[in-house]
Amino acid sequence: MTPPVFVAAAADLVSAGVGSTVRLTGPEGRHAVTVRRIGPGESVSVVDGAGRRVLGSVSAVIDRQSLDIVVSDVADEPPEALRFVVVQALAKGDRGELAVELLTEIGVDEIVPWSAENCVAHWRGDRVAKSWQRWADAAVAAAKQSRRARFPVLAPLAATAEVEARVAGADLAVVLHESAEASIGSLQVPDAGEVLLVVGPEGGISPAELATLAAAGAHIVRLGPSVLRTSSAGMAAVAVLAAGTARWSVATGDGTASTPTTFVEG
Repeated sequence: MTPPVFVAAAADLVSAGVGSTVRLTGPEGRHAVTVRRIGPGESVSVVDGAGRRVLGSVSAVIDRQSLDIVVSDVADEPPEALRFVVVQALAKGDRGELAVELLTEIGVDEIVPWSAENCVAHWRGDRVAKSWQRWADAAVAAAKQSRRARFPVLAPLAATAEVEARVAGADLAVVLHESAEASIGSLQVPDAGEVLLVVGPEGGISPAELATLAAAGAHIVRLGPSVLRTSSAGMAAVAVLAAGTARWSVATGDGTASTPTTFVEG
């Protein structure tokens, strides 16, 4: 089993080297000590969310809210040459957070919340910041669970005009639609650049939105014979698109991203 992952500020890990000691404090330190009950001798992984991963073993527990970790390895994981971006329409209840969790676990690099025409849920007024933060928290929790060192970017809430611009600038733009004739399996995924995937809301992508995105260069495709929920469609589509790429062709030592890791000697 791979070590549990905790998050520290980049400044706390920038000078970490093999043999040095890193202190995990704050909410993450308290969670490690009081919830996970991690003690001396146990292995942990500390990441900054921007690609740096510090591996080590706990040498001391301090005041039941901090850990000292003796570093055994430091790895800098570079950004992927092929980026997956998912435009995720807002969903009712907790289905939006569920979509974010699944997309983070599958390895998406960026998530764009989309206020589509047929969204049942809407972010307005002070709800924008609160709802965005719930998505951000869901992404961090899922990134830790899936042992990611580089967390997905959560973009600001986008309108359809902004999604149209993202489609036009992508190397491959894909819109999932249940009535499409083309299959997602027929697409040629580039070796590098940005793959943009658009997932509609419970009410579906409107004809006007579909026409706008197609005119901007998006491929309109079906995912399969079944109609998936908005919370799970993105993860399934990314899995199909990523399966034949270099991103999934090499496994790392801890079962996370496929990009080769640069190890830093202390």
